[in-house]
Amino acid sequence: MYVKNNDINTENPNTHIFNESTLAETPKRGAWKWMLPLTLVLAIAVFAAWQFGWHAQAVTTGVVMVAAASHVLAWILGIITLVPIIGPILVKVLSLSIIWLLNAVGYLVSYVAIKRGYSKDVLSYRGVTIALLTGIVIGFVMGSLV
Repeated sequence: MYVKNNDINTENPNTHIFNESTLAETPKRGAWKWMLPLTLVLAIAVFAAWQFGWHAQAVTTGVVMVAAASHVLAWILGIITLVPIIGPILVKVLSLSIIWLLNAVGYLVSYVAIKRGYSKDVLSYRGVTIALLTGIVIGFVMGSLV
């Protein structure tokens, strides 16, 4: 069974679903008219959750899912990239996988340590982790500038 579409040759079994016109679509103008209000609504939802003490994981999951599905995260990173010199470097740092991996491991270790009663140790450990990540980011920025 082949896809019926006017742009696709349905008689050739080697025809791909995608063609050059669908892969190289021009960017949509005026996306900010939807993205800015949606970003504000998501920010208000986060603020309301924090202010009224709503379930943090539920609100965070909802906001991240809506932001990812609507491409708000990519739009915000694009806006940050527009800032000269610092913007592109900041976006590169935010997208470094090692930062995400170290932070995730830190949260897992913190969770286990707090459950076992090592709260004060977790505070010092998280402080060291934040100092390490800050040093990595500063080193990356300085290395990119030099």
